[in-house]
Amino acid sequence: MIRHLFGTDGIRGRAGDYPLDPLTVHAAGCALGAWSARHSPHPEVVIGMDTRESGPSLAEQVAGGLAHHGVKARFAGLITTPGVAYLTRTGPFVAGVMISASHNPYHDNGIKVFDHSGYKIPDAQEHLLEGEIFRLLESPLAARPASLAVEESLDSEYLDSLAATMKASLAGVHLVIDCAHGAASRLAPALFARLGARVDSIACSPDGRNINQDCGALHIDGLRSRVIETGADLGVAFDGDADRAIFVSHSGKIVDGDHVLLLAATHRLAHRRLHSGNGSPVVVATVMSNLGLEQALARLGVRLLRAPVGDRYVLEEMRRCGAVLGGEQSGHVIFLDYTTTGDGLLTALRVLEVMGETGKDLDALAGGMESYPQLLLNVPVRQKKPLAELPAVGAEIRAVEDALGSNGRVLVRFSGTELLARVMVEAGSREQVEEYAHRIAAVIRRELGAD
Repeated sequence: MIRHLFGTDGIRGRAGDYPLDPLTVHAAGCALGAWSARHSPHPEVVIGMDTRESGPSLAEQVAGGLAHHGVKARFAGLITTPGVAYLTRTGPFVAGVMISASHNPYHDNGIKVFDHSGYKIPDAQEHLLEGEIFRLLESPLAARPASLAVEESLDSEYLDSLAATMKASLAGVHLVIDCAHGAASRLAPALFARLGARVDSIACSPDGRNINQDCGALHIDGLRSRVIETGADLGVAFDGDADRAIFVSHSGKIVDGDHVLLLAATHRLAHRRLHSGNGSPVVVATVMSNLGLEQALARLGVRLLRAPVGDRYVLEEMRRCGAVLGGEQSGHVIFLDYTTTGDGLLTALRVLEVMGETGKDLDALAGGMESYPQLLLNVPVRQKKPLAELPAVGAEIRAVEDALGSNGRVLVRFSGTELLARVMVEAGSREQVEEYAHRIAAVIRRELGAD
């Protein structure tokens, strides 16, 4: 099934340009409105957004499209993506819409859609919505935005649900949080302070344009410096919509999603809370997760299943095999017995819970995994041509795989949201990953490089 509008994580692009221009966004609202009206006699849709300056206008365009079919839009205002998923699942909503481009710069934005189950709508439903959007654009209605008023009680419901998952107080815990000037900027400090932690907040002053700018889950240096400077117990960085979390230990060690999967799996295994549909312990990760994670889990008797990159594909595999734990190296971690999507705030609570129950710090908990050197290169391309149609690229990949044998891995794929080819090489030494990754990238650049 070829995607034209929806990528691996909704519709995404530069705000104001196609497909996030007013007419297309309004058409998307109309298409979702027609879909919602078919699924409920009195349909309501909840809309949330992160802190990008384009968020309010996009939310109003979606709401205007919904109104065309008599669908009521209720506005949660600034809230995380998992917050919208939670409200959609637990409230009277036939669907939920999050206006966010996650970890991208402020000038990008996106539209993520959840159905009442709290899961992102399936590929088949996205395909139907795309068809309706294109039909509407052939003879478009005037884009009529609808004004929205924030219902502050909505995000309070989400915070209450998170706080209720913690059995113990966080009193005595010194925590540094980096909110990426994004959706967690108000929610995260309030949550952890409410649970008793001493909270030191950075990057919590959004201005519409500073989201993810040299901060957050993709830029850890500032958080790491603050943790070391203040002697905090740990630090956690969220991305723009707070569906991922990356940690820093007391000593300054970076603890990514692979480490979190291992420490959570270890703890759950000890408490008999790690299982799959057939009863055997299993964790779902992606093709990007480090070989060291797979080996560490194997020593525990836990099988690692790999899905394509993207939290939606991790979730699909988890549901298929009945797993309760899965995630990505990038910090999306899904605790399916708690929620339906990656949630950075929930992940932080689970890490703090394991620390509290075991009495171990993050260095000790993350120490059971020896990571293989890994390098990811992003190569700008002019088009996403199938790799099977690029014999020179295929030949170089095979040559590297032959050289590595069983002591490393190669992964080459296109970004789901940007004109980039991603080249990942994992091997026993830093010298090998540097050499081989750059060799493959050079061939891709020669064959597909952007002008």
